Amino acid sequence: MENLNKEANFMPRIGDIAPDFEAVTTIGKIKFSDFAKDKWVVMFSHPADFTPVCTTEMSGFALNQEKFAALNTDLIGLSIDSIHSHLAWVNNVREKTGVYLNFPIIADIDMKVSKLYGMLQPNESETAAVRAVFFIDPAKKIRLIMYYPLNVGRNMDEILRVLEALQFADTHKVAMPLNWRKGDKVIVPPPKTLAEMEARIADTSCEKVDFYLAKKSI
Repeated sequence: MENLNKEANFMPRIGDIAPDFEAVTTIGKIKFSDFAKDKWVVMFSHPADFTPVCTTEMSGFALNQEKFAALNTDLIGLSIDSIHSHLAWVNNVREKTGVYLNFPIIADIDMKVSKLYGMLQPNESETAAVRAVFFIDPAKKIRLIMYYPLNVGRNMDEILRVLEALQFADTHKVAMPLNWRKGDKVIVPPPKTLAEMEARIADTSCEKVDFYLAKKSI
């Protein structure tokens, strides 16, 4: 149990390169470093197949696949269940709700990937992955991490919002204020020298609360 706890307590951090792995999934065997070349990846875990909250969440990802695709993003799910359980669950969800979970779902029966990504958190459960979400950019760098407990479902609007914010910030070299959504003003990086501060004070092209807090429309 001590070794399990040590492995389970490993937590990848924002800015780390996403740990590589090979795994069996519902679309076949994959090597993560070869998966979704030149794309973003949203990788998410759920505690177990054939459970109610997980069914709503996985269906939510499936129903929003076009939105993720428009953001150049592939989805990949995971739970500590067998491939047979995954396939049966996917088929059951399609039969009962009409929603087809056709993105890859990792069959992490040996908990290898869950341990690599800190999805096993012993104070919550030692045998079920928590509801983790990893936002991974095309360079395979982890850019944002969310963790939810077993009994609280995720917010799909927030997942899509932060994915779009990350991409928008990269493209325009800006930061995002509270509750930012596309179309809102963004935050201009603050000055780093006295000359930049003086230039910011004189700048009339952006909305300034003060020289260190300025917004503009893009």
